[in-house]
Amino acid sequence: MARILIIYYSRGGNTRQMAQYVESGVKGVEQAEVVCLPVDKVEAKDLLDYDGIIMGSPVYYGTMAAEMKNLIDESVSYHGKLAGKVGGAFASSANVGGGNETTVMDLIKVELIHGMIVPGSAEGDHYGPVSIGKPDERARAECRRLGKIVAELTVKLFG
Repeated sequence: MARILIIYYSRGGNTRQMAQYVESGVKGVEQAEVVCLPVDKVEAKDLLDYDGIIMGSPVYYGTMAAEMKNLIDESVSYHGKLAGKVGGAFASSANVGGGNETTVMDLIKVELIHGMIVPGSAEGDHYGPVSIGKPDERARAECRRLGKIVAELTVKLFG
């Protein structure tokens, strides 16, 4: 069974909703089990227990929330130990020019530096799902698709 962790920070609830849609995408894949937790319930050492890790954050000044960055900074203690795991990322912002793509890319860069495998997408949100405010149907579908893509690859590698 491939184990996938979805970690998110959400102050207003939009990123939490996105995480729940990502979770539903993972649940649709056989041989994948998922845990979805707010970042304050996750310690860096917990990352070692999963085969796939998907991170989500609202956009603050063009990048991830400090709460996500804090976990990432703590994960440095495990540098090299996340190599080969599957990653993914998503973000929400208040407006169209709010920095969603830069935030998703910042989260992906962290995963790549850890040596993780991050699948892209030839369709839709190429780097990872984004939402402007509350997730609309497009954002919900992209979140479910991210969960499915990460889960399918994780099952292939670890299932």
